[in-house]
Parts: sequence; C-alpha cells; structure tokens
Amino acid sequence: MHVVYTHDGEAIEENNMALKFVPYTPEVEATDPDFETSLQTIIKKTEEFIAASKTTEGTGRAVRDAHAQGYGMVKGEVEILGNLPPEYAQGIYARPGRHEAVIRFSNGAPHAGADATLSTATGLALKIFDIDGPTLLEDEPDTKTFDYACINAPTFFCNTVEHYLFIQELFIDAPKYFSQGKVGAHRFFKEWVTGKGRLPDDQWAWDEFLAFLKTVSNPPINLLLSTYWTMGSVRHGNYVAKVRFAPVQAYADKVTRRSLDLKSAREVYRPALVAELQEHGHEFDIQVQLCVDLDRMPVEDLTVEWPEALSPYVTVAKLRIPRQDISSAENLDKMDALSFSPWRVTAEHAPLGNMQRTRKEVYRRASILRHKLNDQKREEPKSASSI
Repeated sequence: MHVVYTHDGEAIEENNMALKFVPYTPEVEATDPDFETSLQTIIKKTEEFIAASKTTEGTGRAVRDAHAQGYGMVKGEVEILGNLPPEYAQGIYARPGRHEAVIRFSNGAPHAGADATLSTATGLALKIFDIDGPTLLEDEPDTKTFDYACINAPTFFCNTVEHYLFIQELFIDAPKYFSQGKVGAHRFFKEWVTGKGRLPDDQWAWDEFLAFLKTVSNPPINLLLSTYWTMGSVRHGNYVAKVRFAPVQAYADKVTRRSLDLKSAREVYRPALVAELQEHGHEFDIQVQLCVDLDRMPVEDLTVEWPEALSPYVTVAKLRIPRQDISSAENLDKMDALSFSPWRVTAEHAPLGNMQRTRKEVYRRASILRHKLNDQKREEPKSASSI
C-alpha cells in the first residue's frame, strides 16, 4: 500500500483515493491563430526593455524583464521520494534519488530598486542537476538540468497572449504611473481593465485584474515562509498538473525574521534571507496537484485557482537547503549570470497552454540578449559546485 502526503502532512492511502485524473493529450491545449504574430511583438518589446535597462535601472547591468531583482543564489539538494503512487511517480519523479540544485530568490517586478518600491510578489527559481533526457530547448538539449520558475501566488494575471501585450506595457511603465500617487494608480488600474482602451466593454480584463490584485496583496514576509507555484499547468507524465513548493512547517517555525517592514531599509528581503540561512537550514516540499476536471481546473485560464478540494497537493520530493553564507557580492554576481526557463525540462513535464508557450522563446531571447549586454558567458553549469 502506498502512502502519500498532502500539503499539511496528512497521510492519504492510495487505495482510498478515488480520484480520476485527466490524461494528458494535446487536446487539453487550445490553439490561437494569432499566436506567432503576438509572440513576435512581445519579444520585440522585451528586448527593447532589456537593452534600455542597462542605463534605466541604475544597476549598470541589463536586467531580466521579470524578476529583475535577485535576493540570493542558494545551494540545495532535491530528494525525489520513493514509494509514490504510479500517478505521481511520473517523468523525473519515477526514480527516487538525490540531485544537487541551486535556487534563485527574487522579486517578481521587472525593475530593480528599493524593496519598498517593488512588489510583494516574490519568486523561487530552481535548477536541478543530473537529470537524464533531452530538454525542450532545442539549442541546449543535453544540459542535464531541469528548471522551475515559480511565484508566490497560485494564479497568473494574464490568460491570453493578446492581453499580455498591454499588460507587459503597464508593468514596464508601472513606476511612472505610481509615482503620480492616487491619480496615477487609478489610471494604471483603468488601463489594465480596459486594455488601455483597446477592449470592448464586454471583454474588459476583470478576471486578470482581480488575479493581479491578489498577487500583489501578499504581505511582505521572509522568502523562506512563502509558498511558490508554477501558476500555469504542466505535463506530469501521463497527466496534467500544477506544481508548488511549500515550506515544511518544522523548518518554517525556526524562521525568526518573519514579517518584514519594507520601509525600514532599502534592502529588506535579502538581509533577512542571508541572516536566516547563516543560522539554520530550511526545507520545502515539492508537491504535485493532478487535474481531475478541465472545466474547474482549466489549462488556458490561469486566473482560476485549482481547488484543493477536488485534488490535493501531494509531496513527491524534498528541496533541502543547508545552512550557508550567501552574503557576498560574488554570490549575487554568480546568481545574475544564471539562466532559468520553464522549458528547460524533459518532455514529460512540458508547460501547457498558450501563455506558457510564450515563455519558451521570450525567456530564451531575453537570456541571450541580457548575457550579451552584460558580457557574461551564457553556459549552463554542470553542477551546483561548479558555479
């Protein structure tokens, strides 16, 4: 008899789980006839922002077009658990084992600066080493690395590539809007809902706007205390899933710098993370939620949170972070040179949906340009110890 665990540690016996999981087929994804045209516009705007960021962001470097501000590169280990039920023992999770890993903690905003001027949306990007099988990035199939790029919200604030065109513009110009106080904020919100005046009244982006408000309303807390989601769905071998990283309670209880006052200093997130990891290690559960109903757990509508009442999150692996010192400037330099992509995975874990598809080429082109502008060698590391 197999035993699996939900997010709160509750044991569930496999033979008591009467869930019928949706099998993966290409038909779970929709097609968009205008996808390629919209994608090229997004790439163009992204590259323009990155090229200008070397002077506009005040760092002296070109920055990422999202998650621009990193808070530290952290070494870790992923242990893939054994004795998983067959529905969860899929892809890389089919074989128990231990793998070196590195994590990049970040802010979700496309800008650098004082923490109080950015967002409370924060990210966890994970790179796992020594994973067999070709990646889905055609120009680097044999890296044997496997990436996750997650944020501290279960939903995403954009459902269509067409909507992302104006949402991207708003994010890039957000400092200009909010520097004008309430008037600027109101204009930002209005232009979001109306698509900068481009959307008919009956197509206003209310769902996406509400998802955005939910994302940015997270209170500022220590990065080790947040739960991080893939937001979009992914293949999980023969099934459709979402993945998240949830702090293990016993380790979360050790965190002493919990709620953060972002106005207390220019940098708040990074010093709190540095101090905690100098004192103790940490651990996250890597958890999979399998889809059981495509109507209530949609692939293309990223503003919908998949109900745990329909299908629980089940722990398939442990992300262990040993006690370490990440306080050096060298740590930030090495972190900045890393590249993460949700498409640097094996085919059994392919991202699903149109919004996820945009990330493949956008991330690749953004990484190439950023490394070129910063005179950084763009090369996947072979191991955590080699970085």
